[in-house]
Amino acid sequence: MISNAVLALEDGSVFHGRAFGATVTVTGEAVFNTSMTGYQEILTDPSYFGQIVTFTFPEIGNYGVNETDIESSGPKCAGMVVHRLSPVASNWRATLSLGDWLKKHNLPGIEDVDTRALTKKLRVHGAMKACLSTENISAEEAVRRAREWGGLVGRDFVKEVTCSQPAAYSAEGTPFTVPGTSLAQNRPRTGRVAHRIAAYDFGAKTSIFNHLRHAGFDVRVFPATTPASEIKKYAPDGVFLSNGPGDPAALTYAHEAARELIEAGFPVFGICLGHQIITHAIGASTYKLKFGHRGGNQPVKNLETGIVAITAQNHGFAAKAEDLEAHGAIVTEINLNDNTVSGLRLKDRDVFSVQYHPEAGPGPNDATALFEKFRQMLDARREKANQANRPQ
Repeated sequence: MISNAVLALEDGSVFHGRAFGATVTVTGEAVFNTSMTGYQEILTDPSYFGQIVTFTFPEIGNYGVNETDIESSGPKCAGMVVHRLSPVASNWRATLSLGDWLKKHNLPGIEDVDTRALTKKLRVHGAMKACLSTENISAEEAVRRAREWGGLVGRDFVKEVTCSQPAAYSAEGTPFTVPGTSLAQNRPRTGRVAHRIAAYDFGAKTSIFNHLRHAGFDVRVFPATTPASEIKKYAPDGVFLSNGPGDPAALTYAHEAARELIEAGFPVFGICLGHQIITHAIGASTYKLKFGHRGGNQPVKNLETGIVAITAQNHGFAAKAEDLEAHGAIVTEINLNDNTVSGLRLKDRDVFSVQYHPEAGPGPNDATALFEKFRQMLDARREKANQANRPQ
């Protein structure tokens, strides 16, 4: 084996391996994902911005990559770590091998790593600052760079991945272009357009907007820093808060906008980072998990119905249950692996959120009904308003 790549952790641990993808040195937070498939969707999920992703499945890359299944304009993580990179990309939809695709997007990868040992270290000691280099730098230099990286806590990565201006997502059949690219998404909408919503892009995945559109929403996407006053001018039937990267506590502009919109009476649905933003908007708080939840096999129990769903998750922070209950929220769902908060709703508002990804991509489809739940909430509000306006 040619040992021409190195992964170093802040605790001094060093993993040597073989380079693939781009020849470059990067730093980020070392995390792991337990999904068996969907590496392309994971690599292009903006929630991974600033992170070096270890894949626990032993072989990655066997079906190559294509230009359809990406979730944003390209890879958003800092780098990837695998035990074995498949030498064959065998799929009729594939346009490139994984290695060639990473090289095209200037992203480094390292293979021949003992990903079992690395994952166990991250589980025992927690996610760590890391350096991944395919430039033949020394192990000592890689450790130094890992330790000097600024980390995730207190940092706003959302501004690095959000769209630059408002845009209609395939409204009236018009293609929506992923910000920064020429990639158009124009899959057919099913059913009639029932409501128009304002969707905050904190680092959203394309499949989220597709699910919203297919649930019957006319979706207009807004940059993360859009003030509540602009959303009010648009006068949507509801507001959607997307997923995204980084520390939710650092996004004070998002907290303020969400708080103002909630107080103004807008129905709000949030997922992942959006769930955490609602947490801060009502005055509650979040904390950093030891190693986070990343994968498509996270069991979540709904405390109100007793139903258990298997969900796709990707987050390193969580809401404090005691804070939520003290600020007018009800914890509706918990993660059965560690009892952390997986869902909430406000007692006196049409506001709810989940700490997972109901659109999956990759992952199970157990939770896709939440998009319909949001539509039903807006349907009920409209019917109530119509009844109030009918002559007595």
